[in-house]
Amino acid sequence: MYAKRIKLPPLNALKAFRAVARQGSIQDAANELLVTPQAVSQQIKLLEETLEISLFEREGRTIKPTKAASVLSRFVNAGFGEFEEGVYRILNQKFNDRIMLNVSPYFATRFLLPQLQQFRESVLKSDLRLTANVDTPDFARDNVDVAIQWGFDHWWSSLEVNLLLKDYKILCCTEEIASRIKKPQDILSETLLHPILTNTLWKDTLQFLDLPEPTDGQILQFQDNATLRQATLSGMGIGLISAKQGENDIRNGKLAAPLGTDIFYEIPDSKVPGFYLVLPKSHRRIPSIAMFCDWVTSINWSKPT
Repeated sequence: MYAKRIKLPPLNALKAFRAVARQGSIQDAANELLVTPQAVSQQIKLLEETLEISLFEREGRTIKPTKAASVLSRFVNAGFGEFEEGVYRILNQKFNDRIMLNVSPYFATRFLLPQLQQFRESVLKSDLRLTANVDTPDFARDNVDVAIQWGFDHWWSSLEVNLLLKDYKILCCTEEIASRIKKPQDILSETLLHPILTNTLWKDTLQFLDLPEPTDGQILQFQDNATLRQATLSGMGIGLISAKQGENDIRNGKLAAPLGTDIFYEIPDSKVPGFYLVLPKSHRRIPSIAMFCDWVTSINWSKPT
């Protein structure tokens, strides 16, 4: 089967379209491109005539993208993103073997670091630089090539995303708190320890247990998994602890699981967070980054290290 070939519109017209779609205004797009509003309007008109499709609905001085424009903008943004990444790479060729990697702290310490030497030995020329931040980076602003982040797959619709490991949870607390929990409803009488990164984890858990949503007064939030676990160990409330760590704490008598250890395995898969390999599609063009991605996705991260 042969790919259908079409004649692309002028690059300046696509550039003007990208600016208008991003800014939502002819005037603001003109300011971004350092041209007159009339010049931008002419380029949009040329693009619409070339494609024989209406891209914006005009209502006085305001414009609204059509459905076709919304579809086109995703591809145009991706295309210009590829151009920008290519120019950056050839202007900074001495960094082409460098991999700037951001990893969720929990995944870094519990899973990645014990395995990382294997990659360094197999790709001798790689210059791997690692940071460990909870929040997903702005890849351009933060100069990050690839990330391993905690979250849900629908969070990164504009990026390449590969699931590495599902982060099943165990509802954990101290023995003292566990002694007060005789049935699922009893957990609503306790403080619920919650990660700031997502506001849906407890909501989805309680919904699965046929319980109402928690009130603001029931929730105490923490920035990262390590702090949340320490708060759980100190008896501040009930935490949703990652399965591997929770099972270890239960086995050592530090925590208890009053509702059992298998609840999250029955929750719908879309409601279970995970650790994902995340990167802009254009970054895969760099051989060293592609090798790292191939390596990290080849490992069975669910196996104990």
